[in-house]
Amino acid sequence: MSAAIASLASYGSDSDSENESESTTSTEKVDSVDPDATAHLTPLQSGHTMSLSVLNSAPEVAVKEAVETGIHLDPSLKEVTYNPTFETMFAAEFGPVNPYTTQQMAAPRNMLSGYAEPAHVNDFMFEQQRRTFSSFGYALDPSVDTHQLSSTSYIGAVDEAEKNKGLTVFETGQKKSEKRKKIKGGDAGEIDNFLGPWAKYVDEKDVAKPSEEEQKELDEITAKRQKKGKNEEEAPGEEKTILHVKDMYDYQGRSYLHVPQDVGINLRSAEAPDKCYLPKKQIHVWSGHTKGVSAIRLFPSSGHLLLSSSMDCKIKLWEVYGERRCLRTFIGHSKAVRDICFNNTGTQFLSAAYDRYLKLWDSETGQCISRFTNRKVPYCVKFNPDEDKQNLFVAGMSDKKIVQWDIRTGEVVQEYDRHLGAVNTITFVDENRRFVSTSDDKSLRVWEWDIPVDFKYIAEPSMHSMPAVTLSPNGKWLACQSMDNQILIFGAQNRFRLNKKKVFKGHMVAGYACQVDFSPDMSYVVSGDADGKLNIWDWKTTKLYHRIKAHDKVCISALWHPHETSKVITCGWDGQIKLWD
Repeated sequence: MSAAIASLASYGSDSDSENESESTTSTEKVDSVDPDATAHLTPLQSGHTMSLSVLNSAPEVAVKEAVETGIHLDPSLKEVTYNPTFETMFAAEFGPVNPYTTQQMAAPRNMLSGYAEPAHVNDFMFEQQRRTFSSFGYALDPSVDTHQLSSTSYIGAVDEAEKNKGLTVFETGQKKSEKRKKIKGGDAGEIDNFLGPWAKYVDEKDVAKPSEEEQKELDEITAKRQKKGKNEEEAPGEEKTILHVKDMYDYQGRSYLHVPQDVGINLRSAEAPDKCYLPKKQIHVWSGHTKGVSAIRLFPSSGHLLLSSSMDCKIKLWEVYGERRCLRTFIGHSKAVRDICFNNTGTQFLSAAYDRYLKLWDSETGQCISRFTNRKVPYCVKFNPDEDKQNLFVAGMSDKKIVQWDIRTGEVVQEYDRHLGAVNTITFVDENRRFVSTSDDKSLRVWEWDIPVDFKYIAEPSMHSMPAVTLSPNGKWLACQSMDNQILIFGAQNRFRLNKKKVFKGHMVAGYACQVDFSPDMSYVVSGDADGKLNIWDWKTTKLYHRIKAHDKVCISALWHPHETSKVITCGWDGQIKLWD
């Protein structure tokens, strides 16, 4: 036991002496460098001496011997921490190297028969040479310069190539067509000279032809037919009107244009209702049109009369209050009526139809005052709302122009020709100093009145055609029915910027110009859709509040009465006009 303790003591003294020698050497090294840089390495002053532990933060790197021995690399490794030799990098993945591998076997392959190097050959040129080789047995040698062609420039049947002068399968085909042209009857490519595939078998002697007298008769008949068709096309439809009420004037001599006083609300007031409510039920149906209704317009200011145009070529005037009778029918268009527009007082209105005529009517007597045409189909028509410009109106035409007429002279006074497609809508903004037009070219253009150059052009790649546009009651916003099944809102003052926070969705209108409208207090937005439904959105939140099945076919227009809290008028392609409350 004492021997063991003695040995331990001697071991301890030896280790202490070793530590002292190590510490002296380390301090000698430290003295040679800056003492501040090594301050953290000096041991703490305590009763016991302490050995230094040196930290090595360098990564482990394989030594030269380990590399030379050829350590196997895992093929899935993305990173190597040392520089391996070429043999290590390209060693076999599994097992030893195959001693019998030939150069051909070791070569890389990207197809079954070997390695195909990429070559820049046009797809058409490659297909042309491949077809030529399969048809004639020769093709151009791709390694030879095509500017210096000779017999050695071809591979395959070189004799055949010299015989054909190196023509490809496409070029030799032209010779056949030249032969075909020589055949009696001509070539189908020259349609004027082509007499058909049986022409070579027909003898001209056997062909029956009319005599000179018969030919003269035939020419007269065809000339008459052409003249008749031209006259029918040019002649406007005969205008007439039908009064459906017994007396045109009441006991005081007032016509139906007079604003009624006994309907419970003040129709003469310019103020809108304070609060509007959602319509819930149908309270009346105006039926009289035999085909779909295309547009409805309320009488200016009061809204006590309703004007409707239809695809049955007729225009009708209806009562909104009282017995809600049909007052008068205006007949004068030979084709479907597309659009209608009252003047400011409501005494006259314009109609635009597919017979290419615009007609000015007297609302009271039903007389057609004048006709306007430029031999193009008018798609929309609008009076200038200014009191001093009531003699002027604009119409969007099928030939991409907006045409301005003067009703006093009946002549075109201005043309706005900047759109690239048929003009669908015209809307006056900014106190009638400007107007906005939309077109089939998917753009929106803003014009100064009487200046035929648009000062604002809005067209984005994501935009769709907008065939129906309505100005809000406060004049600040334009609601545009877009063909991607949403209603877009543009600012109607200064910038005409799209309001991205106000997008009304949830209805299906693609392909139909369903008219949009606002409630008088700007609380709701209403629109019909392709399913015949009336959709009502909240203006602030853009949420779809209510949906009513209004018509059996497309609900093409919805109007909120400007003096009523919850009365909405809809019309559809089922020929009916409905009142909702």
